[in-house]
Amino acid sequence: MTEISELQQLMQETGLWRANHLPLSLAKGIPTGFPELDPWLPDNGWPRESVTELLYPYSGIGELRLLAPALALLSQQQSRWIAWIGSPYIPYGPALIQAGIKIETILIIRPKSTADQLWAIEKSLASGACSAVLAWPDKSIQSKHIRRLQLACKAGQSWGLVFRSDKAAEQSSPAPLRLHLQPNRKSNLSKKSDICVSIIKRPGGWASDPIDIQFRGDLDLRRPHAPVTTIQKVSSQKVSLPRKFQYRQAATDTKAGLVWPSQVGPNQARPGQAKL
Repeated sequence: MTEISELQQLMQETGLWRANHLPLSLAKGIPTGFPELDPWLPDNGWPRESVTELLYPYSGIGELRLLAPALALLSQQQSRWIAWIGSPYIPYGPALIQAGIKIETILIIRPKSTADQLWAIEKSLASGACSAVLAWPDKSIQSKHIRRLQLACKAGQSWGLVFRSDKAAEQSSPAPLRLHLQPNRKSNLSKKSDICVSIIKRPGGWASDPIDIQFRGDLDLRRPHAPVTTIQKVSSQKVSLPRKFQYRQAATDTKAGLVWPSQVGPNQARPGQAKL
């Protein structure tokens, strides 16, 4: 056996990789729906059973449009929940349907405190009842919390999406994949992208150059929080979770702020929308 073949065998067996090539992965990621982005990701798509951090200057720049194709695929292939925890906006049902997302899989959780929020994120990921969990934690989230969320993703076979301020890019994080999102920018005089994605951390690879992504059509997926009086609270329905995660009643009743998008009636007051 030559030295070159021995080196190749060593790389295959130990996970070593060349600095100018992403390592080959047997895992298949969730297709992003954007061919220009998939090749940059380690599994040729969004990583399953892992935490993905999305860092942005402010909400409403297209972060949900970027995720919509993958969320639509999950909602169509699986019957598990897609949980939204601490979202600054209420998902708009008709827009979700337009994006191909089955709204009967959407679960909105509004924790009352930081501790409840972190608990809800971790337990939702670990429960096995969620295909994906979208979380907007406050600034107090630390690396130790994200490490726990990563373990929870593995335990529940769930995709964890953590939205944070781009100021957190200066901090280290155990999240395997970290993306920096920026709003519309001109890559040249004739081409304009809807969102610019830069990979600042990925398994087995360096940071990427900015990736310009264009969306098709207009789609408003979120709207600001409506007054409490315009939302029909869930009074009788219960969230179906494995029994071992049902011991904390606040996570499964109206005290936790559980709301379904379809329960905001079409004739109710509709606040202004935020374009994504």
